Amino acid sequence: MAKIVRRGYVPGDEKEFGKKALEKINVAANDIYYLLNRGYNMKSASVFTGNHYMLSERQRLALARMVSQEEQLNIRAAKCRAVLDKGETVFIDGFNTIITLEIALSGTTLLKCMDGTVRDLAGLRGTYSLIDKTPEAIQLIGKELESMEISKAVFYMDAPVSNTGRLAACIHGELVMYPFEVETEVINNVDSVLSGLSNVITGDAIILDKCTSWINFTRNIIDKEFPGYPYVELDSI
Repeated sequence: MAKIVRRGYVPGDEKEFGKKALEKINVAANDIYYLLNRGYNMKSASVFTGNHYMLSERQRLALARMVSQEEQLNIRAAKCRAVLDKGETVFIDGFNTIITLEIALSGTTLLKCMDGTVRDLAGLRGTYSLIDKTPEAIQLIGKELESMEISKAVFYMDAPVSNTGRLAACIHGELVMYPFEVETEVINNVDSVLSGLSNVITGDAIILDKCTSWINFTRNIIDKEFPGYPYVELDSI
């Protein structure tokens, strides 16, 4: 049996993203947005701003994932598909999607980002373990895909990450009864492959900037299944 885990839980988040901290984070977000739109890259902007406001590493990471420059926001918005035609195929960033939903099921820190996506603060760092919430996360994916009336879902997963094979087997096991074909691809270059496709399901900003089209899939699920989720979000941009 998979162990019971609150995926993404960090005890200090309640303070680091509490009401008082968010006031400072919002001011910093405005500064980063300003700098990005004037040619600074994210690393330079976040380091400069993070140092100025004495932000923690986790707060800086959150800002780097939440804030995007105006041009990126426009590009992503133009490529986002709200509705698919019946019988289409979708291409899923497996770890990215499943981990975010495991975090939602755990009730831990999720970020509502400027581009409309939901991102987390978890990092794989080459390791992943199935937890008690993994099957439920996959079932949420299956339920949403069924409602979209797709014909096929292709899950891409990073070969170097531990337990990839176990996760692939779990995906097939949980989705076997759904009325669409399921394929899992364990490869070394997930980001580059997804960057060249359409109907991509991911929250990865780099992929969103490069792919042909994408679906705000994880956000759609969380808003349906967990209404009023306590996202960390910006209110001043």
